[in-house]
Amino acid sequence: MRYIRSRPCRAAAAAAGAGALTAALLTTGCDGPSAASAATDGKAAFSAVRFTFGARGGIEFSGASRAAVTPAGSHPVTAGRPYRFGRPGDRLLVVLRHWPGARTERASRAHLPRLWPPDEPAVETGFLVDTAGWVRAGLDGNPLQWLRRDVIRVDATNNAAGDLTRLTLSEPHGRPVPPPATRACARHDGSAPRRAALPGVERGTDVRDALARLSALCLDVQYAGARGGGRPGTVRQVLVPLAEPLVPVVAVPSVGGPSPGRAPGDQVLLDPSRPATVVVAR
Repeated sequence: MRYIRSRPCRAAAAAAGAGALTAALLTTGCDGPSAASAATDGKAAFSAVRFTFGARGGIEFSGASRAAVTPAGSHPVTAGRPYRFGRPGDRLLVVLRHWPGARTERASRAHLPRLWPPDEPAVETGFLVDTAGWVRAGLDGNPLQWLRRDVIRVDATNNAAGDLTRLTLSEPHGRPVPPPATRACARHDGSAPRRAALPGVERGTDVRDALARLSALCLDVQYAGARGGGRPGTVRQVLVPLAEPLVPVVAVPSVGGPSPGRAPGDQVLLDPSRPATVVVAR
């Protein structure tokens, strides 16, 4: 993990008449205006925190701002529909999807299967993070998006044994760019299937571009990491949820060529009650 290093205090801070500024800088580790304002509120400025977990959970979080993380519980989810965690105040909600950890010992003796029993529901574990402002989210060392008072979901249910996913939240470097949004989504029922054109997402697409196309379809998003399949940090594939019992998910781009009626631009019946998955190449 890349930790944020404090900048040296400027000599001017020790000059006469700058006592208040000096005290603020000493209290916050010389992190500048954002840290000083946080000190006024009696809290340390958010720096960075990293979540590490695998297919069977085993969630660990570390980093300079790990004290800003509060567990929000774990809940089984069925049919791929997310659990509706509460997100009080201005906190950021992190939701990590994995399989139950009851069989971790047995699974460690052999490779985990790629296809899981349909009667075993996945689990979503939530965390509230008090960031107090914008943060940059990264997956396995690759940037995803800016977040503030929002929800970010990461799925590790397709990880192989020993394959860990790492989600990092860090303070801004540069000017934050809010993720795309559309007011047209307000009129849609978030649970009712609806017809829409399947988005065209090429392998190697920038994550922000893929997020914009899925946001235009009023679909929630979760992220997953996968080895290979493109330049690290770019989109390898997008899994779009469909309201069709025989074809619950369609992959864009598909493996082995497009399926009939499933090419980008074709009308499909979307299931907005389940998130689309943006698979990012590691």
